[in-house]
Amino acid sequence: MISKISEGIEITIETFYQDDYSNPMKGEFMFAYRITIENHNKFTVKLLRRKWVIFDSNAEKREVEGEGVVGVQPVLSAGESYQYVSGCNLKTEMGKMYGHYEMENQYNKEIFSVKIPAFELVAPAKLN
Repeated sequence: MISKISEGIEITIETFYQDDYSNPMKGEFMFAYRITIENHNKFTVKLLRRKWVIFDSNAEKREVEGEGVVGVQPVLSAGESYQYVSGCNLKTEMGKMYGHYEMENQYNKEIFSVKIPAFELVAPAKLN
C-alpha cells in the first residue's frame, strides 16, 4: 500500500492483479487498484478531473485524463474520505502509474492539484 499527502489531501493506493481477466500468453495483464482520498483540510473540496501516466515495463507510455473518477465528481467535507476501485491493463507483467487530481476548494473556488504517488503494478509470477 502506498500513501501520500499533497495539498492536505491524503491519497492511499492498494493494487491487485486480476488473474481471471489476464492472458499472459497474449500479453494481456489486468490490474485493479483501490484508491482512498481523504480530506485533511478545514474546507470542503470537489474532485473535478484526473490525469494518469501509465508505463509498461517495455517503456510504452500512455496518458489517460477526464472528468472525475469512475463517473463521479466526489465532494469531501473536512475529515471525509471517498474510496473507489478502477483498473488498468498492461501489455507486460510489470508497470507503474502516477498522476494527479484537479480539485476545487468549495469555499473560495480556487483550483489546486493533488499528486497521486507512483505505484507499481506487478503480476505475482514476476515476484518469484
